[in-house]
This record gives sequence, C-alpha cells and structure tokens, in this order.
Amino acid sequence: MTPDRLDAMLLELLHDEPRIGVLEASRRLGVARGTVQSRLDRLERSGVIADRSPTLGAAALGFPVTAFATLEIAQGQGHSAVIEHLSAIPEVLEAHTTTGAGDLLIRVVARTHADLQRVINEIVDGRHVLRSSTAIALETPILPRSVQLVWAAVPEPR
Repeated sequence: MTPDRLDAMLLELLHDEPRIGVLEASRRLGVARGTVQSRLDRLERSGVIADRSPTLGAAALGFPVTAFATLEIAQGQGHSAVIEHLSAIPEVLEAHTTTGAGDLLIRVVARTHADLQRVINEIVDGRHVLRSSTAIALETPILPRSVQLVWAAVPEPR
C-alpha cells in the first residue's frame, strides 16, 4: 500500500508518542476519531503497522553487549533446523537469511563479553551450523527507525 499524507502524520505521531489514544490522535490531526481508527485498522491489515509491542531495551534488562554473527550452515538441510535451534536461545534477537559468504546474519545480546562467548558456543553447537564470524557492536549511533520510510513512500511532498 502507498500511505498518504494523513497516514504518514498518524504514523509519525504514533512513533513519537506510542501511548497516545485514538481520540487524542484525532484531536491533534484535526480529523474524526473514526477516521483515525479506520486508518489504524487499514495500516495494521496491510502490514505497515507490524505490531504494537513496546520496544525493549536489552541493556536495561541486563544484556548490554550486542553482537552480529554471520553463520554458515550445512547446505541441503534447509534453514528450518537452524532457525529452530536459534529460536530456543533467548539471546538471539533476530535472524536474517543473506546472500554472500554467510547464510544467516543474527543479532545477539549478552550480559558480558565472557557471556557472549557462551552464547556463541550455544549457537555453533547446532549440528547444522558449520562456522560463525562475530562482530561486537561498540555503540548504536542510529537506533532502529522507520518513520523516514513512511515519508519517503508518500507520493506528495511533506
């Protein structure tokens, strides 16, 4: 779907103030409450709004070390066994299949650098994981973001 200007303004408002209610959003945007609700429903159905869960801070939960690992996996086995193995490790936050030298790129967190070694050992203990290469994130100067994509998708100027 292609969002319009009102969709973009609504999504930006929700991004900036995730706890805002439908009534307050309608007041701020100058449209009817029903308009905001129908827009939200449509944005959810189309997948533009993927979820409404809070974004958790891994560091605040005691996992201040973030790393990215590229995994090479046994060919011919498919990704499902590896994904099942990785899904059972709570410190594995996301996984992406990739092109290039590696097959999967995963983001992991750990309590300390020594704990990261434990997590990586657990990851490579999967019988279909052949090799891993890990890079530790030193800082995150750009936090996960997406509102700029909404405005880029709107055909009319801001």
